[in-house]
Amino acid sequence: MSDLPDHTSAIIDAIVDHVGRSTLPFQRAHREEQHATAFWFNELVETTSEGEVIRQYLVTASEPARVELAEFTLRPELCAPAMSAEKLMMVDFAEGWTHLGDLGVAVMPSAGLHAHGARKGWHWTTDEITDGIAATEQDIADLGESPVPAYLLGHVNDGDVSREQAVVIGRITRSDDGGIRWIGDLPQGCVGAPVFIGVPLDDNSFKLVCVGVTLPAGDHHTVAAFDGIRAALKAFPPDSTSAPDGAGTVPRPGEQKRRWWQRRG
Repeated sequence: MSDLPDHTSAIIDAIVDHVGRSTLPFQRAHREEQHATAFWFNELVETTSEGEVIRQYLVTASEPARVELAEFTLRPELCAPAMSAEKLMMVDFAEGWTHLGDLGVAVMPSAGLHAHGARKGWHWTTDEITDGIAATEQDIADLGESPVPAYLLGHVNDGDVSREQAVVIGRITRSDDGGIRWIGDLPQGCVGAPVFIGVPLDDNSFKLVCVGVTLPAGDHHTVAAFDGIRAALKAFPPDSTSAPDGAGTVPRPGEQKRRWWQRRG
């Protein structure tokens, strides 16, 4: 894959436009520790003549998901009716996550988050990393040893309680052991965030691909690739998770409202 210097602005715009509302900042509650980022992911379970069946998760790195008491910062644009930013406290936080083998990645079914919003009189208005954006095995295989421009969407901890979202520009490359490394600055609070690339296409265009999840590690942070995450999730029983009927996003213009965990045409 070649560098795309002329496409940097377009790739950042595509990330913000398509998945800007997919991320949530969190940390250990009441302590300035374990600042991290999680994001919403829709796993495509199957496609039938009736439509698609999906399962929805929050995804992050395993290490920050192991705390027992944590708090999410709810951005106003993620809720309807809109609220000022507030904290969502979660007890028994660690028990809510499933760790995907030795990938360093944890997932949380979204049912409890939808139920919380319903009890409080609001619903989520998120974007999601979808099956069409998440990297396939071929996308990962196409990565070479030459560094590729990459873009991390995370929530930086700079002392501001709002944990503003930022696009962090860096590079990724294949390591000697076949893994993927993030090269560049990784601000505090961005562990667990999704990493994107723009894959070149014909006619001077590109395809937006979410390569995987940033993990905490030494000088060069590892990116857990989505092909491994996909494979681990496929081992889950088909009916392993559920969400309240009617939970989902507010449709944008031209979109039909869809219900999570239900078939959609």
